[in-house]
Amino acid sequence: MNISRTYLLTGSLYLLVGIILGMYMGGKQDFTLAPVHAHINLLGFTLMTLFGVAYRVMPQLAGNTLAKVHFWLHQIGAFVMLIGLFLLMTGSMAPESAEKILPVSEILVFFGMLAWAINVFRSA
Repeated sequence: MNISRTYLLTGSLYLLVGIILGMYMGGKQDFTLAPVHAHINLLGFTLMTLFGVAYRVMPQLAGNTLAKVHFWLHQIGAFVMLIGLFLLMTGSMAPESAEKILPVSEILVFFGMLAWAINVFRSA
C-alpha cells in the first residue's frame, strides 16, 4: 500500500462529500448538519491530505507498522464518527446510542494520532 497516495485519494473523496453536503445545506438554508460538514472537512479532507503530503515528503515515516496502524485507526475512527454524527444530527440515532458509539470512534482517532506522533518522533 502506498500510504501517501491512499491518504491523498481518501482525502479527495472526503472533500467532495464535504462540498456536496455544504451545497445541500446552503441550498436548503438548513445548517443543522454544520458539525458533520466541519468534521468531514477537518478529519476527512484536511488531516488526510496533510498526512498524505507528510508521508510523501518524509518517506521514512511511511514504511513501518506505525504508519499502517495510524492509517487504519484514523480511517475507521473518522468514518464511524462521521456516520454517527450524521445519524445523531438528523435524528436517526438516539442520543443514548450516540453516547456509546461516538466515544469509541473518538478513541480510535486519538490512538491513530498517537501512532502518528510516535512515528514522527521516532522517524523524523
